[in-house]
Amino acid sequence: MAVFSAAELLDIAVGIERNGVAYYDSLSQATGDPTLKKTYEQLADMERHHVDVFQQMRSAVSGAGAVVPVEDEVEYGAYLKALIDSSVFTDDTVARELARSVGCPAEALQLALGAEKDSILFYTEMRDLVPQRQREAVDNIIKEERSHVRLLSDLKQRYS
Repeated sequence: MAVFSAAELLDIAVGIERNGVAYYDSLSQATGDPTLKKTYEQLADMERHHVDVFQQMRSAVSGAGAVVPVEDEVEYGAYLKALIDSSVFTDDTVARELARSVGCPAEALQLALGAEKDSILFYTEMRDLVPQRQREAVDNIIKEERSHVRLLSDLKQRYS
C-alpha cells in the first residue's frame, strides 16, 4: 500500500505554491518600498507559474496512481506528513495573516526564506515519487525555488 499517490503529492504542491502567492501578494500590497513591492510581485508571479505547472502535472496522472514504493512506508509517510504539517504557511489564510503581522521587511523576508526552504525540501522528496516523465519539471521548480532563496537572502541582508 502506497503512502501518497503522485496526484496527492501534486495537490499538496499546488497548495504550497498557492500559499506562497497569498503571502507575496499580501506583502506587495502592504509595503510602501518600491523595490520590495516589485520583488514581491515577481515572486508571486513565479509562484503562480508553479501552480500552473503542478496543475498540468496533476491532470496528467491518475488519482489512484501509487508512488514509488519505499522500504518503510509508514515511517516515510510520517516523514512527508511532518514536512507538510511543519511548513511555514499551512494555508493561504495563515500566509496572509503572517504577511500582515510582520513588523519589518527583514522579518517578512525571513518568513519567506523559511517557506522557500520548506518547499525545496518537500519538492526534493517528492521528485522521486512522481512519474519519471514529470521529474524534469519538478527539478526546474526546485531550481527556481533555490533562486528565490538567494534573492530573498540578498534582500534580507539589505534590510537587516
